[in-house]
Amino acid sequence: MWNYEKRLEYPVNITTPNPKIAQIIMSQYGGPDGEMGASMRYLSQRFTAPNRIVAGVLNDVGTEELAHLEMVSTIVHQLTCNLSLEEIQNSGFANYYVDHTTGIWPQAAGGVPFNSCEFQSKGDPLTDLFEDLAAEQKARSTYDNILRLVKDPEVADPIRFLRAREVVHFQRFGEALRSVQDELNSKNFYAFNPSFDAKTFCAAPQPGAGQGNCCTR
Repeated sequence: MWNYEKRLEYPVNITTPNPKIAQIIMSQYGGPDGEMGASMRYLSQRFTAPNRIVAGVLNDVGTEELAHLEMVSTIVHQLTCNLSLEEIQNSGFANYYVDHTTGIWPQAAGGVPFNSCEFQSKGDPLTDLFEDLAAEQKARSTYDNILRLVKDPEVADPIRFLRAREVVHFQRFGEALRSVQDELNSKNFYAFNPSFDAKTFCAAPQPGAGQGNCCTR
């Protein structure tokens, strides 16, 4: 069970609304590489974690992604607070406004709604952890793109914090992956096992060719 502390992980204090920037940053709320998908990915994967190290990392990082979800939604809210109709129309925010007014709703910057098919929980620790490593790099790349476009220091400051945390998460998932690789055995043998691959996936013998000779029996 979580204990909720009623403050943001990092302060967000934006004094100048900017709906154009809000539409960009919104992608890290509900976009393909955003914080909603990240939190659901890791908090789902933790149930089939192969050891306590991996389970702990998935739980810790998944929980922190919920805090990042709160930060991003706060940024979007402050960027769209008290907009005039003229600002809404001139900024390209009208389409979003029609459906959601200035409420927070998960979608990508291009307007595509959040979809849980954008992340995976496979139950295989190697598969899941390699996806997690890639997910953190994709999130970091998205924050890089946002920082290239955002010039307001009040907005860029918390975005830089979020980007830095993606780098830390990547490092922690690397440690979790090494803990899995160190425990590979006959029940968890797939990674770096060419003899298993050769025996399992060699070409099947052709009709009339006897038993074949490509596999070691």
